Amino acid sequence: MNEPDRYIYPHRLLHWLVAGAVLLSLASGLTLGFLEYDGAVDLIGKALTNVLYGSHKTLGVLILLLMTLRVITRLAFVVPNHVPPLTTFERVVSTSVHHLLYLALIIMPLIGWAATASGGFPVEFFLWQLPGFIGKNEQLSEQLFMLHEWLSWIIIALVVLHVSGAMFHWKIKRDNVMKRMSLFD
Repeated sequence: MNEPDRYIYPHRLLHWLVAGAVLLSLASGLTLGFLEYDGAVDLIGKALTNVLYGSHKTLGVLILLLMTLRVITRLAFVVPNHVPPLTTFERVVSTSVHHLLYLALIIMPLIGWAATASGGFPVEFFLWQLPGFIGKNEQLSEQLFMLHEWLSWIIIALVVLHVSGAMFHWKIKRDNVMKRMSLFD
């Protein structure tokens, strides 16, 4: 496969960094969502629960930063053509899933940031506390956290579609789609 048939290396690297951060964020978020604060404290203790919350917030901010870089690389560099070309159905589904994932992965951390700040909780990125950009409003916080949860299920569905499509191209069609985003030759 020639380099013109692949995404540029920084875009491929960002893809896999985002994928890892999203999986960790979904795992920590779903754990916290199912257990809630008190359940997590009962299961793993207050210190680890706070680390889990802080890690989830850090992952959210990291995803927002990485997605911003992905948008920049996507706009700045040519998107390689599919060789061989996708069918119309594959192209429509692929484009739709990709655009929805980009949108969801940018909106999700912003909603989480606003929900956290309006709940009166610190917005953390590693050891730094970031500005909340919104005042305390518990009713708004509850609504935003609910929206944050719903969006997590949408992201899970989009990730399943994305991975299923990749597996289809890799294992069934055996075309070059997987090589376009591979970090290795």
